[in-house]
Amino acid sequence: MRNVTIENVTDVVINSLGQNGQITQRNREIMTGLIRHMHDFCREVKLQHDEFLFACDYLARAGQLSSDKRQEFILLGDILGIEVLVDMLTHPATGIESESSVLGPFYRENPPVLPKGASTVQKAFDNQESVYFEGHVRDADGKGIAGVTLDVWEDAPNGLYENHDPDQPDFNLRGRFETDENGHFAFRAVRPVPYPIPDDETAGELLRAMGHHPNRPGHIHFILAKDGYRTLISQVFDSSSDWLDNDSVFAVKESLVAEFNKAGEELDQDLYVNFDFVLKPQQASAAKAA
Repeated sequence: MRNVTIENVTDVVINSLGQNGQITQRNREIMTGLIRHMHDFCREVKLQHDEFLFACDYLARAGQLSSDKRQEFILLGDILGIEVLVDMLTHPATGIESESSVLGPFYRENPPVLPKGASTVQKAFDNQESVYFEGHVRDADGKGIAGVTLDVWEDAPNGLYENHDPDQPDFNLRGRFETDENGHFAFRAVRPVPYPIPDDETAGELLRAMGHHPNRPGHIHFILAKDGYRTLISQVFDSSSDWLDNDSVFAVKESLVAEFNKAGEELDQDLYVNFDFVLKPQQASAAKAA
């Protein structure tokens, strides 16, 4: 094509797909949609060349910031509501199973394996409220599921996750637990507090461009996994927390909001939470592929 115009350039690029190498059907579908939407965006806003160059530099800077402690592109996707949308498309709740939520940029693999009822707290804070958190993991028929691994993590009372706070011990407020023969789990932690997502660097630039705030309500992260069941990535939110109705990453769902009640003296903790999860069986084809 020697005569590329504003009107035909999109079709020219799409028609080039697969001309000099094989392309899978799924890649063709994704690339076709991506090209059409990005070209339509450029035409709609009449994107100028200096703005295009700024966007290229912005993405380059976001890449340079990314590391094992900060995944800047996930953070940008959170701010734009992309991760929560992709999560809902990937894990639609079609029955009584627990709803999922975003993984977020602060997850760390292989936290300590702890016994049921143990504490994730390695460092105490003057203003912390201790929490005894328990519940059951069940199947759709209400039967407890034994041997489910629960990967748990949260921010400290200073609003920082341990991998962003050099004054916290390694893997503070992180742990892995397992349900017993009845599907019951329990652990001790602290009340999660609202915190601002990192609003410096490229994430902060995006928030300011949107005129949006960086704050998240208090929540505890969970990953629940067991062979034969769909892995659940979710969050449990404190019902009394600020920002529940205006989460900076749009991840709050009513079914994931829990009451943090005053604990009885027998627990020797400030607060008590009882929250159950329901896991969905993994489809045979998906299980085989995994």
